[in-house]
Amino acid sequence: MVHRPTRREREPLLSVAYGSTEARVLDPTNAVAVDGVNARSTIYSSSVLLISKSVDFEDTFKRIEKAAKGLGWRAIAEDEPECAVGLRFGVRRVRLGVRPGKAAQAPDAWTVLQYLRSEGAENVRGVSLEHVLVPAPIADPKPHNQPHPHNQPHPHNQPHPHNQPHPHNQPHPHNQPHPYGQSFADGYDPLGTGGRSPVAYVGARPRRLTSAEMDGRERPVVAVLDTGCGPHPWLDFVQRDARLDGHPIGWPQSVPDSEVDGDQVGALDGLIDPLAGHGTFISGLIHQACPDAEILSWRIVPPEGPIAETDWITALAQIAELVDLYRNGDPRGRRIDVLNLSMGYYHETPSDPYFDPTLYEVLADLLRNGTVVVCAAGNDATDRPVFPAAFAPWSDGEGPITPEPGVLPIVSVGALNPSGRSDALFSNAGPWVRAYEIGAGVVSTFPPSFDGGYQSVIETEFEGRDRASLDIDDFTGGFGTWSGTSFAAPLLAGRIAQRLFESGPAADAAAATKRAWAVLEQLTPLRSGQ
Repeated sequence: MVHRPTRREREPLLSVAYGSTEARVLDPTNAVAVDGVNARSTIYSSSVLLISKSVDFEDTFKRIEKAAKGLGWRAIAEDEPECAVGLRFGVRRVRLGVRPGKAAQAPDAWTVLQYLRSEGAENVRGVSLEHVLVPAPIADPKPHNQPHPHNQPHPHNQPHPHNQPHPHNQPHPHNQPHPYGQSFADGYDPLGTGGRSPVAYVGARPRRLTSAEMDGRERPVVAVLDTGCGPHPWLDFVQRDARLDGHPIGWPQSVPDSEVDGDQVGALDGLIDPLAGHGTFISGLIHQACPDAEILSWRIVPPEGPIAETDWITALAQIAELVDLYRNGDPRGRRIDVLNLSMGYYHETPSDPYFDPTLYEVLADLLRNGTVVVCAAGNDATDRPVFPAAFAPWSDGEGPITPEPGVLPIVSVGALNPSGRSDALFSNAGPWVRAYEIGAGVVSTFPPSFDGGYQSVIETEFEGRDRASLDIDDFTGGFGTWSGTSFAAPLLAGRIAQRLFESGPAADAAAATKRAWAVLEQLTPLRSGQ
């Protein structure tokens, strides 16, 4: 069914700079318009269009080339990377540029796409913007714009609480700026950026059965496509370099790893990068929920956060190929029971009947092969659909995808507060969010090498012992707290894996699908046949 936006879907404010990704924010109020196309804001690569492998490349490229030429630009077809050649799913980039010997306004992929639409909707079949995906911990302003803790009034100099205005006289949170301009972290953990803060974990490590204790049983396999997984005593079993036909999935090992060195971008200030530790934190949550799971971890998220859609789809297509090979008895394949995706984007034309065929096709292939795909819903406190989470079957039946009988659904996950009794204020919501799990103030693993540039506000010595206030970016203890639907999703993914483990093995895709549906009906409101 085609989704038609309603007035209650409040737009998130997409006014964020995205560094080296050539990203542009689509503003429907001043962008090129076409009659009948109701565009919405999104973030996209300004000089790139994508052509899906589901359509004829040469014919589609010629149409793009003609439209670009009419605007004073040229179109250049980029070669597929070696790892993508021969994959059943994927996209190819078309790079837009100024024609040689000409002076023209900087190319804009949206303008070319609209010119194609103006000549008929069929012209854009298989053609799309390259969206910029954003991982989903709580959004936080750049630390450079935050007051440094050293500049805060000392607690001893604060007015006594009895002299403070009554909370009923305070501004209501609904009157505060939107989370893209103001982090909700203040309401969850004011110490760290985006709710990320060190914590001491004093419990026992989750007990993982030995190979002998497994007694022939199969461990559930949970795959994570994120920032990777750094070294941690709990996570020495995580597989970090599973490949397809010798090709790495995601970034190769030669690319600097933000889970090993947490400060790779930004100023030379020693501060930990915004997304550093994200994948390690996710793997730790899966391990806590399902200690006996095998975890496959691939890197696709850069330290600063945004992800080019082409790289992401290529990695997903490789993962789908691994699973398909396994289901067809090919020894090159790998079984994947659950795939966790803690990122997403807002699509500009979700009611377009040709919108993003490749993304759903690759995810649907995984679902048909018995892999449960769990997606974070996002943290903008909006009910505007985030994709791929919004490919889940909507509770009101108005989603963009008609569920296929007998095929597993996308599982979209919003965040609960620690009590589990209320939705986290930052969590996206709506009929497309079909499951909720605790995602605020959760505790998990951080690389113990992380010790950032912030220092303790107070440090002193007494009787030969150092004394200090909390250092908000010292994770050498190996654990921290963080908040976001990024973490609600893997916690649910781990719970699903644990139930699959308890249910016993599945001989083929049909049995895996039946087993997974039984687990989803236990843990979520999703129901087979609806």
